[in-house]
Amino acid sequence: MNPISHAVRLGVSRGWTEFQQSIRSTQDQGFYLFTAVMVLGYLFLRRNTEVEGTDLLLPSVALPSILGLLIAFGVVIGPAYALAMEKEDGTLLRHKAVPHGLRGYFTGQLLFQSLSLVPQMVVILLPAFLLFDNLMDHPSGWVTVAWVVVLALLATMPIGMVIGALVPSTQKVGTWGMLPVMVLAGISGIFYPLQQLWGWVQVVAQVFPMYWLGLGMRSAFLPEEAAALEVGGGWRTLETVGVLGVWAVVGIAVVPMVLRRMARRQTGSQVEAARDASLQWVR
Repeated sequence: MNPISHAVRLGVSRGWTEFQQSIRSTQDQGFYLFTAVMVLGYLFLRRNTEVEGTDLLLPSVALPSILGLLIAFGVVIGPAYALAMEKEDGTLLRHKAVPHGLRGYFTGQLLFQSLSLVPQMVVILLPAFLLFDNLMDHPSGWVTVAWVVVLALLATMPIGMVIGALVPSTQKVGTWGMLPVMVLAGISGIFYPLQQLWGWVQVVAQVFPMYWLGLGMRSAFLPEEAAALEVGGGWRTLETVGVLGVWAVVGIAVVPMVLRRMARRQTGSQVEAARDASLQWVR
Protein backbone atom coordinates (compact mmCIF):
# COMPACT_ATOMS: atom_id res chain seq x y z
CA MET A 1 0.00 0.00 0.00
CA ASN A 2 1.18 3.52 -0.80
CA PRO A 3 2.58 5.06 2.45
CA ILE A 4 0.85 8.39 1.84
CA SER A 5 -2.52 6.71 1.20
CA HIS A 6 -2.04 4.64 4.34
CA ALA A 7 -1.29 7.76 6.41
CA VAL A 8 -4.38 9.52 5.03
CA ARG A 9 -6.54 6.47 5.81
CA LEU A 10 -5.23 6.41 9.38
CA GLY A 11 -5.96 10.14 9.63
CA VAL A 12 -9.53 9.64 8.43
CA SER A 13 -10.00 6.81 10.93
CA ARG A 14 -8.63 8.94 13.75
CA GLY A 15 -10.78 11.94 12.80
CA TRP A 16 -13.93 9.81 12.71
CA THR A 17 -13.12 8.21 16.07
CA GLU A 18 -12.50 11.60 17.69
CA PHE A 19 -15.81 12.90 16.32
CA GLN A 20 -17.70 9.91 17.74
CA GLN A 21 -16.08 10.49 21.12
CA SER A 22 -16.93 14.18 20.91
CA ILE A 23 -20.65 13.76 20.26
CA ARG A 24 -20.83 11.31 23.16
CA SER A 25 -19.03 13.70 25.48
CA THR A 26 -21.24 15.43 28.04
CA GLN A 27 -18.91 18.43 28.00
CA ASP A 28 -19.17 18.86 24.21
CA GLN A 29 -22.94 18.32 24.26
CA GLY A 30 -23.21 21.02 26.90
CA PHE A 31 -21.11 23.38 24.78
CA TYR A 32 -23.36 22.88 21.74
CA LEU A 33 -26.50 23.48 23.78
CA PHE A 34 -25.04 26.50 25.57
CA THR A 35 -24.04 28.09 22.26
CA ALA A 36 -27.48 27.43 20.78
CA VAL A 37 -29.28 28.92 23.79
CA MET A 38 -27.11 32.04 23.70
CA VAL A 39 -27.57 32.62 19.96
CA LEU A 40 -31.28 31.81 19.85
CA GLY A 41 -31.96 33.76 23.04
CA TYR A 42 -30.35 36.89 21.61
CA LEU A 43 -32.21 36.57 18.29
CA PHE A 44 -35.52 35.86 20.02
CA LEU A 45 -35.24 38.98 22.17
CA ARG A 46 -34.61 40.99 18.99
CA ARG A 47 -37.16 39.14 16.87
CA ASN A 48 -39.25 42.25 16.15
CA THR A 49 -36.32 44.58 15.41
CA GLU A 50 -36.25 45.77 11.81
CA VAL A 51 -32.97 46.27 9.97
CA GLU A 52 -32.68 49.90 8.91
CA GLY A 53 -33.23 50.43 5.19
CA THR A 54 -34.94 47.07 4.62
CA ASP A 55 -38.12 45.24 5.51
CA LEU A 56 -36.08 42.39 7.04
CA LEU A 57 -36.05 41.53 10.72
CA LEU A 58 -32.82 41.28 12.67
CA PRO A 59 -32.83 37.45 13.13
CA SER A 60 -32.86 36.97 9.34
CA VAL A 61 -29.79 39.17 8.87
CA ALA A 62 -27.88 38.34 12.04
CA LEU A 63 -28.17 34.54 12.04
CA PRO A 64 -26.02 33.84 8.94
CA SER A 65 -23.37 36.26 10.20
CA ILE A 66 -23.32 34.57 13.61
CA LEU A 67 -23.04 31.16 11.96
CA GLY A 68 -20.05 32.44 10.02
CA LEU A 69 -18.46 33.66 13.24
CA LEU A 70 -19.02 30.31 14.99
CA ILE A 71 -17.48 28.43 12.07
CA ALA A 72 -14.42 30.69 11.97
CA PHE A 73 -14.01 30.65 15.75
CA GLY A 74 -14.36 26.88 16.06
CA VAL A 75 -12.12 26.02 13.13
CA VAL A 76 -9.34 28.35 14.30
CA ILE A 77 -9.42 27.86 18.06
CA GLY A 78 -10.26 24.13 18.02
CA PRO A 79 -7.20 23.02 16.02
CA ALA A 80 -5.00 25.56 17.81
CA TYR A 81 -5.84 24.09 21.22
CA ALA A 82 -5.66 20.50 19.94
CA LEU A 83 -2.23 20.99 18.38
CA ALA A 84 -0.86 22.88 21.39
CA MET A 85 -2.04 20.15 23.78
CA GLU A 86 -0.76 17.33 21.59
CA LYS A 87 2.65 18.96 21.46
CA GLU A 88 2.72 18.83 25.25
CA ASP A 89 1.48 15.26 25.68
CA GLY A 90 3.78 13.77 23.05
CA THR A 91 1.14 12.90 20.44
CA LEU A 92 2.88 14.97 17.77
CA LEU A 93 6.21 13.34 18.60
CA ARG A 94 4.66 9.92 17.99
CA HIS A 95 3.20 11.07 14.67
CA LYS A 96 6.63 12.37 13.71
CA ALA A 97 8.07 8.87 14.14
CA VAL A 98 5.60 7.35 11.64
CA PRO A 99 6.16 7.75 7.88
CA HIS A 100 3.94 10.61 6.66
CA GLY A 101 2.49 10.75 10.16
CA LEU A 102 2.04 14.53 10.09
CA ARG A 103 0.08 14.25 6.85
CA GLY A 104 -2.20 11.76 8.55
CA TYR A 105 -2.51 14.08 11.56
CA PHE A 106 -3.58 16.98 9.33
CA THR A 107 -6.14 14.76 7.57
CA GLY A 108 -7.59 13.64 10.90
CA GLN A 109 -7.88 17.18 12.19
CA LEU A 110 -9.55 18.35 8.97
CA LEU A 111 -12.17 15.60 9.16
CA PHE A 112 -12.77 16.00 12.90
CA GLN A 113 -13.15 19.78 12.77
CA SER A 114 -15.41 19.54 9.70
CA LEU A 115 -17.71 17.00 11.32
CA SER A 116 -17.78 18.94 14.58
CA LEU A 117 -19.52 21.80 12.78
CA VAL A 118 -22.52 19.60 12.01
CA PRO A 119 -24.04 19.21 15.50
CA GLN A 120 -23.28 22.85 16.32
CA MET A 121 -25.11 24.07 13.22
CA VAL A 122 -28.01 21.62 13.66
CA VAL A 123 -28.83 22.63 17.25
CA ILE A 124 -28.97 26.27 16.13
CA LEU A 125 -30.66 26.00 12.74
CA LEU A 126 -33.46 23.56 13.57
CA PRO A 127 -34.98 25.72 16.35
CA ALA A 128 -34.23 28.90 14.34
CA PHE A 129 -36.36 27.76 11.40
CA LEU A 130 -39.21 27.10 13.84
CA LEU A 131 -38.87 30.41 15.66
CA PHE A 132 -38.13 32.88 12.86
CA ASP A 133 -39.38 33.59 9.34
CA ASN A 134 -37.53 34.34 6.11
CA LEU A 135 -34.25 32.64 7.08
CA MET A 136 -33.62 31.01 3.69
CA ASP A 137 -34.91 32.90 0.67
CA HIS A 138 -34.51 29.96 -1.72
CA PRO A 139 -33.52 26.27 -1.28
CA SER A 140 -30.59 26.84 -3.66
CA GLY A 141 -29.03 28.79 -0.80
CA TRP A 142 -27.98 25.47 0.73
CA VAL A 143 -25.65 24.93 -2.21
CA THR A 144 -24.02 28.26 -1.39
CA VAL A 145 -23.78 27.26 2.27
CA ALA A 146 -21.98 24.05 1.26
CA TRP A 147 -19.25 25.63 -0.88
CA VAL A 148 -18.77 28.57 1.49
CA VAL A 149 -18.29 26.23 4.46
CA VAL A 150 -15.88 23.98 2.55
CA LEU A 151 -13.76 26.93 1.41
CA ALA A 152 -13.94 28.47 4.88
CA LEU A 153 -12.67 25.25 6.46
CA LEU A 154 -9.71 25.11 4.10
CA ALA A 155 -9.02 28.83 4.56
CA THR A 156 -9.27 29.08 8.35
CA MET A 157 -8.21 25.72 9.80
CA PRO A 158 -4.59 26.17 8.68
CA ILE A 159 -4.53 29.44 10.63
CA GLY A 160 -5.51 27.55 13.78
CA MET A 161 -2.89 24.88 13.17
CA VAL A 162 -0.15 27.44 12.62
CA ILE A 163 -1.15 29.16 15.87
CA GLY A 164 -1.12 25.81 17.71
CA ALA A 165 2.30 24.98 16.27
CA LEU A 166 3.84 28.32 17.22
CA VAL A 167 2.43 28.96 20.71
CA PRO A 168 4.85 27.99 23.49
CA SER A 169 2.08 26.45 25.64
CA THR A 170 -1.64 25.69 25.67
CA GLN A 171 -2.28 28.63 27.99
CA LYS A 172 -1.06 31.04 25.30
CA VAL A 173 -3.67 29.98 22.73
CA GLY A 174 -6.16 32.46 24.18
CA THR A 175 -3.76 35.36 23.67
CA TRP A 176 -2.41 34.28 20.29
CA GLY A 177 -5.63 32.86 18.87
CA MET A 178 -8.84 33.76 20.67
CA LEU A 179 -8.08 37.46 21.10
CA PRO A 180 -7.22 38.08 17.40
CA VAL A 181 -10.32 36.15 16.30
CA MET A 182 -12.56 38.28 18.52
CA VAL A 183 -10.92 41.47 17.25
CA LEU A 184 -11.53 40.36 13.65
CA ALA A 185 -15.13 39.50 14.53
CA GLY A 186 -15.57 43.07 15.73
CA ILE A 187 -14.42 44.58 12.44
CA SER A 188 -15.72 42.02 9.92
CA GLY A 189 -19.36 43.02 9.60
CA ILE A 190 -20.60 40.22 11.83
CA PHE A 191 -22.49 42.43 14.28
CA TYR A 192 -23.01 45.59 12.20
CA PRO A 193 -22.43 46.72 8.59
CA LEU A 194 -18.79 47.04 7.58
CA GLN A 195 -19.51 50.43 5.97
CA GLN A 196 -19.96 51.97 9.42
CA LEU A 197 -16.24 51.54 10.13
CA TRP A 198 -13.30 53.71 9.02
CA GLY A 199 -12.05 53.10 5.51
CA TRP A 200 -8.71 51.61 6.55
CA VAL A 201 -10.47 49.21 8.95
CA GLN A 202 -12.69 48.05 6.10
CA VAL A 203 -9.59 47.31 4.03
CA VAL A 204 -7.99 45.31 6.87
CA ALA A 205 -11.20 43.32 7.47
CA GLN A 206 -11.44 42.35 3.80
CA VAL A 207 -7.91 40.93 3.82
CA PHE A 208 -8.93 38.16 6.23
CA PRO A 209 -11.32 35.25 5.59
CA MET A 210 -13.83 36.00 8.35
CA TYR A 211 -15.48 38.89 6.49
CA TRP A 212 -15.87 36.80 3.34
CA LEU A 213 -17.21 33.85 5.30
CA GLY A 214 -19.90 36.06 6.83
CA LEU A 215 -20.67 37.62 3.44
CA GLY A 216 -20.99 34.21 1.79
CA MET A 217 -23.34 32.96 4.50
CA ARG A 218 -25.50 36.09 4.18
CA SER A 219 -25.68 35.61 0.40
CA ALA A 220 -27.00 32.10 1.03
CA PHE A 221 -29.69 33.03 3.53
CA LEU A 222 -30.87 36.49 2.50
CA PRO A 223 -32.90 37.71 -0.51
CA GLU A 224 -31.13 39.44 -3.39
CA GLU A 225 -32.27 42.92 -2.33
CA ALA A 226 -30.40 42.54 0.96
CA ALA A 227 -27.14 42.81 -1.00
CA ALA A 228 -27.69 46.58 -0.98
CA LEU A 229 -26.55 46.49 2.66
CA GLU A 230 -23.12 45.17 1.69
CA VAL A 231 -19.96 46.92 0.54
CA GLY A 232 -20.35 47.62 -3.17
CA GLY A 233 -24.06 46.81 -3.05
CA GLY A 234 -23.60 43.17 -4.09
CA TRP A 235 -22.71 39.72 -2.81
CA ARG A 236 -19.34 39.69 -4.62
CA THR A 237 -19.37 35.92 -5.08
CA LEU A 238 -16.25 35.80 -7.24
CA GLU A 239 -14.30 37.87 -4.72
CA THR A 240 -15.50 35.55 -1.93
CA VAL A 241 -14.27 32.49 -3.82
CA GLY A 242 -11.01 34.24 -4.68
CA VAL A 243 -10.09 35.45 -1.18
CA LEU A 244 -11.09 32.24 0.60
CA GLY A 245 -9.38 30.23 -2.14
CA VAL A 246 -6.12 32.15 -1.78
CA TRP A 247 -6.13 31.64 1.99
CA ALA A 248 -6.85 27.94 1.47
CA VAL A 249 -3.99 27.48 -1.01
CA VAL A 250 -1.54 29.41 1.17
CA GLY A 251 -2.63 27.50 4.28
CA ILE A 252 -2.35 24.08 2.66
CA ALA A 253 1.14 24.99 1.47
CA VAL A 254 2.35 26.55 4.72
CA VAL A 255 0.93 24.16 7.34
CA PRO A 256 3.01 21.09 6.37
CA MET A 257 6.18 23.20 6.44
CA VAL A 258 5.32 24.63 9.85
CA LEU A 259 4.44 21.19 11.25
CA ARG A 260 7.64 19.65 9.90
CA ARG A 261 9.71 22.48 11.35
CA MET A 262 7.97 22.12 14.69
CA ALA A 263 8.43 18.33 14.64
CA ARG A 264 12.14 18.60 13.89
CA ARG A 265 12.64 20.79 16.93
CA GLN A 266 10.52 18.72 19.28
CA THR A 267 12.24 16.16 21.50
CA GLY A 268 11.19 13.87 24.29
CA SER A 269 12.83 16.12 26.88
CA GLN A 270 10.83 19.09 25.59
CA VAL A 271 7.61 17.11 25.90
CA GLU A 272 8.51 16.19 29.48
CA ALA A 273 9.33 19.81 30.30
CA ALA A 274 6.03 20.96 28.78
CA ARG A 275 4.13 18.41 30.88
CA ASP A 276 5.85 19.60 34.04
CA ALA A 277 5.11 23.22 33.19
CA SER A 278 1.46 22.36 32.52
CA LEU A 279 1.16 20.58 35.89
CA GLN A 280 2.71 23.57 37.63
CA TRP A 281 0.23 25.88 35.92
CA VAL A 282 -2.70 23.71 37.01
CA ARG A 283 -1.49 23.73 40.59
